[in-house]
Amino acid sequence: MADLETQMQEVIDREAIRNLPLQYCHCVWQKDLDGYANLFTEDGSFTIDNPDLPGAQGRDNLRKMIASGLDDIQPRPFIHNHVIELTGPDSATGTCYVEVHMLREGKKWEMRGWYNDEYAKVDGEWKFKSRQITTDSFGPENEG
Repeated sequence: MADLETQMQEVIDREAIRNLPLQYCHCVWQKDLDGYANLFTEDGSFTIDNPDLPGAQGRDNLRKMIASGLDDIQPRPFIHNHVIELTGPDSATGTCYVEVHMLREGKKWEMRGWYNDEYAKVDGEWKFKSRQITTDSFGPENEG
């Protein structure tokens, strides 16, 4: 069993990592492009399981990517069930599930899926190293 100091650091790290997806959603809702980009490492990446949709790598490209969709589709993400595995003192992986409500062609749409994340601690602060979204379902919201 790990000593008390190690256990406390793991709790602190998990809580900081758990906060990343929450801040991610908050930045999207608030259209905070700099806040969004700064959640990632300098070389951080975001990829999507749909080859027709762009991904991005690096903070400048991440900022441009998110800016292009915020006004058009007005995404409203909701994060659920965050599972975290600490893989070292400065590295971790995680999965969290997501629902995104949005507008598309003037109609309400919904996407469900999950993020597979890699996290890195940089200068004492946890960041996304990579974020990959896998879509489970995507389509118009049921209007009945």
